[in-house]
Amino acid sequence: MLLKDHTITGFTDVLASDVPAPGGGSVAALNGALASALTHMVCGLTVAKEKYKEYHAEMQEIMESADKLKEKLVAGIDEDTEAFNKVSAVFTMPKDAPEQKAARAEALQAALKGAALIPLETMKAALGSLKLIEQMFGKTNNTCMSDYGTAALCAIASVRAAWLNVKINISGIKDGEFAERTEKEARYILKQAEKLAEEMYNKIEREI
Repeated sequence: MLLKDHTITGFTDVLASDVPAPGGGSVAALNGALASALTHMVCGLTVAKEKYKEYHAEMQEIMESADKLKEKLVAGIDEDTEAFNKVSAVFTMPKDAPEQKAARAEALQAALKGAALIPLETMKAALGSLKLIEQMFGKTNNTCMSDYGTAALCAIASVRAAWLNVKINISGIKDGEFAERTEKEARYILKQAEKLAEEMYNKIEREI
């Protein structure tokens, strides 16, 4: 059964178990999905009001974008766990003969790269949610401000958590060029997201 198909209780029970995955990377993706879902909700409640008629077309566009991000992030819940499992599987490979050790080392490096790239995609998608949240400011149903703020908080939690998962995986990658490039991209996303999230949270809090 895919993680995304669990009930909330089922997912949190699996998360609380002594199985190492799902873990932080899947939760990072889930937080991003929640941000996108809340973004859609706020837009929908804005479109429902005649008072905000001038923004209806823009809200519809944002809802479509939020839905695409949500779909990507929900998929990331399982993708992150699958990537971790691939890393774990390497340690069951034989390592008696020199050629076995070489194959094991090569497989580990490939798995670690995959495990770093999945949370990087989570970071990108969660930043996308924050950009939608910024675009919406001053145009949404003002009775939804707390939901709007919660979306921003879920998005930045997603980015930060995914960054930690990128960082821990690249620490074991011997391909210096790949590690440097991936870390540079992730840090750039993190910097953008943190600045944007703080600005949006402060603006939203003042409006409540």
